[in-house]
Amino acid sequence: MSSDVVVLNQVVKHFYRKKRLPRNRDLSGIQQFASSFKNYKEVVKAVDGISFQVKSGQIYGILGANGSGKSTLIRLISTLLLPDSGQVNVFGYDVVKNSYLVRQMINRVSVEAAFFKRLSAEENLVYTARLYGIPVMEARRKAEHILNKLGFDSKRMHEGMEDLSRGMQQKVAIARALLTSPMLLLLDEPTTGLDPTSKRDVQSFINDVRHQQDTVVLLTTHDMVEAEKLCDQIAIIDNGKIICEGTVKELKLLISQTEVTLEDVFIQLTGKTLSEE
Repeated sequence: MSSDVVVLNQVVKHFYRKKRLPRNRDLSGIQQFASSFKNYKEVVKAVDGISFQVKSGQIYGILGANGSGKSTLIRLISTLLLPDSGQVNVFGYDVVKNSYLVRQMINRVSVEAAFFKRLSAEENLVYTARLYGIPVMEARRKAEHILNKLGFDSKRMHEGMEDLSRGMQQKVAIARALLTSPMLLLLDEPTTGLDPTSKRDVQSFINDVRHQQDTVVLLTTHDMVEAEKLCDQIAIIDNGKIICEGTVKELKLLISQTEVTLEDVFIQLTGKTLSEE
């Protein structure tokens, strides 16, 4: 049996966005006014021929600036988007032909997690659990255990989501994803905007999930320290393409034999800094 959990082969995903036509000063005033309302479609290559494999037992990181294609990749793997060309397999199943089977084995946490804001954290989690056929009592017990591990005060489980901080909401989102015991956990910038303590809690729990539940984790981030701390393998993505892949040590050796940071590697290979993300 193959140890490859996720396999992407030459995956392409393009989007189209409207863009105003440039102003033509050779036209008359009326013609310029009329042309200002005309748009043309611009092709955006969000994912441009990407191939990689995520193996069993790994935390695989996709590191890139905002707009580099990270979130589009996660949506393709999670069956939320269809590739224009190429193939995505999860546990040997094609995400297009076998989307229902794939969804049963995965779960996803995004930076903009959606909730029923007027319901409490517990009510949101129980609602999700019932969709997956998990008994209410089991869901409550499991949710409280996960939230405690994430540093979430269980006394606040009965408060409305709208009354919780951004960090606490993100911890509920992670608990919701783990209620179903996914074989593959897709984390799309899960710690963005969190305070340092919440960030450490989430990162520690991601490591625990990998070791204790044998869950494979695919993590997108633009946090260099987070990637270096958590990931066994890292792909750096820029403008929809993977420009390099390897362990943290291998990536550092690409630019220097001396001590460098992952941020140094990223800046040299992409020409971008963290402030541009």
